[in-house]
Amino acid sequence: MEDPTVKNKINEIQLIEQRMNNLLQQKQTFQSQLTEVENATNELEKSNGKSYKIIGPIMIESSKEDLKNNLLDKKKILDLRIKTFEKQEDKLKEKAKKLQQEVMNDMKEQGN
Repeated sequence: MEDPTVKNKINEIQLIEQRMNNLLQQKQTFQSQLTEVENATNELEKSNGKSYKIIGPIMIESSKEDLKNNLLDKKKILDLRIKTFEKQEDKLKEKAKKLQQEVMNDMKEQGN
């Protein structure tokens, strides 16, 4: 007969895995946005002509320096969000590892 606490721990491990998958998807989205920002920054550095930014359905001329500052701000925010996701991911991994060890110990005890 299976111990209900073992079942609860297994269910908790499954929930942690689901949360980790959700975090991973969100982190990948932000990493993709970060790549776009870095590419835009590189292209902006190469450009010699006028620079424009899109606001809603219109394109407005903007100084190269303003665009560069906006992109750098976006990059900082995205970097911070990615680091936050990585910290959450590490905490969840540690919690899952601990629960897995507890389940293994509980199952060994039940076997004896």
